[in-house]
Amino acid sequence: MKTAHVKWVEGNLMVGSDSKGNSIVVGFSPDREPQWSGVRASDLLMISAASCSTHDVANILNKQKQPLESINVEVKGEQMEEAPYKFTKLHLHFVVKGDIPPEKVAKAIELSEEKYCSVINTLKAGVDITTDFEVIA
Repeated sequence: MKTAHVKWVEGNLMVGSDSKGNSIVVGFSPDREPQWSGVRASDLLMISAASCSTHDVANILNKQKQPLESINVEVKGEQMEEAPYKFTKLHLHFVVKGDIPPEKVAKAIELSEEKYCSVINTLKAGVDITTDFEVIA
């Protein structure tokens, strides 16, 4: 079983730590005019989905000895307008740089979505998740 921790600092400011002690600031400062000083918790969900899938796609393409130079993913999410503001849709747009056949990129993304990415596989039961990609040589 994995363990993560969240420590409330004050106001709406928290620090989250993973099982290895890596930390991230979550929330906003308690100032009169709040300035976001950390990541929004809802944005963490989108970042988690994208980073999990990016990890898989990079590993798959590297194992296939494809000349991968970079992967950038833009995630767009739609949430309900009222509490609990549940995500209803996530769309991941992959921009893959390298001289890689598009069919290899498509297959790597498909494998991530269907088999490897724990975050996407957890979310897809209740969230409509779509992807697309472009390859830049």
